[in-house]
Amino acid sequence: MITFSNPPGAPVPASRYSQAALVEGPGKRLVVSGQVGMAPDGQVPAEGKAQIRQALANLKAVLAAHGMGPAHLVKITVFLTDSSLVAPWRSLRDEALEGAAPTSTLLIVAGLASPRFLVEVEAEAFLSA
Repeated sequence: MITFSNPPGAPVPASRYSQAALVEGPGKRLVVSGQVGMAPDGQVPAEGKAQIRQALANLKAVLAAHGMGPAHLVKITVFLTDSSLVAPWRSLRDEALEGAAPTSTLLIVAGLASPRFLVEVEAEAFLSA
């Protein structure tokens, strides 16, 4: 069972995420490597929004391969190379996660593994037994 919370004494989230996720009981924990904006055929769009869409599609594909979806996400960590991508990230994330609000950390970084990559998303998910 996963219980998300925004407890008193912690700041109210600035966008759609939770301050904490308590995972209890038997089940499966899935740790997902960072997903970048690269399509399965190796293509990387030049535009940031397109990379965000692709990274989220990749994340959802990994979740689905393990019998999970956005509702099973417990934690996401997002790396953006440009602060102008924060608003598009939030909008596209909200759409892709279908109402789920896992815990979240967002970082603006100087670069990722390739200069082509503008976004990377890593995640943890849990499926109750």
